Amino acid sequence: MHCSFSTINPPLGPTGPLHRACLGLGSNLGDRSANLRQAVSLIGEKVGKVERCSSTIDTQPWGFHSEHRFLNACLVVDTPLSPRELLDATQHIEHLMGRTEKSVAGVYHDRIIDIDILLYDNLRIEEPELTIPHPRMLEREFVTRPLRELGILQE
Repeated sequence: MHCSFSTINPPLGPTGPLHRACLGLGSNLGDRSANLRQAVSLIGEKVGKVERCSSTIDTQPWGFHSEHRFLNACLVVDTPLSPRELLDATQHIEHLMGRTEKSVAGVYHDRIIDIDILLYDNLRIEEPELTIPHPRMLEREFVTRPLRELGILQE
């Protein structure tokens, strides 16, 4: 499988070039659909212009047991933010929406919203708190299916 933004060129913003990022969204608490809509709205306000959003997919929890199913989607956003600023912004959105617990060391929990940075331009970053491309995105159908729909992932 191959992921690429190579055929998509983000426009210039008022202060310079914008960066194209792909985000994965998930929710398994409360009104999952409303949570995803609110996250997309906040991303539009705090991160940049949401260019495209996949349809949602209803899935079992991945990596932990819960009776609450997830609703997932992916989106493409053009942003002036650096990768680190994007991580800070998405975590701020999660906090604003009521997420209190982050997954640590592979231990996952139910959550009102989860926002993962999947891709950022064609950058590769490996830092303790930020890895791009997302290291497990190709293992997760709730990511690969929406990425195929958006034309970002090709077999």
